[in-house]
Amino acid sequence: MTRFQVVPAAYVVFRRAGTSGEQVLLQLRQNTGYRDGFWASGAAGHVEAGESVLAAARRESREELGVTVEIADLRPPCAMHRTAGPGWIDARVDFFFECRRWTGEPRRLEPDKAADLRWFDLAALPEPVVPHELVVLESLTSGGVAPVVTFGF
Repeated sequence: MTRFQVVPAAYVVFRRAGTSGEQVLLQLRQNTGYRDGFWASGAAGHVEAGESVLAAARRESREELGVTVEIADLRPPCAMHRTAGPGWIDARVDFFFECRRWTGEPRRLEPDKAADLRWFDLAALPEPVVPHELVVLESLTSGGVAPVVTFGF
């Protein structure tokens, strides 16, 4: 049996009430080498050495959007264990957090990595959305997601 290395990441799904329902903040990826041209969570990234996943969620929110998020305002709907498929030597563990309260106005601070940043109705997401993130977003639309989900197995 081949052992693989697990790569953890934090995703922050910023939510707010819109005029026609719940909205989520998404960024349009560019120049990252992964799913460029796809919409993705407002803030996300790998957990760095010596950093907790909660600290990573706060850091990514600050670095990518210029907002301050308190740990108490991060609500975890799920963790996702995913892989790209059989034969891959790594696996990902993605920790998704919903956030409804923050300080500052979200703005695109990494224009080299994000071509756009917009609020979308949760019931009318743009296309395309990064596939594993879409699973979580669609589950939020339908009323909830399992605490632990898998993708790619």
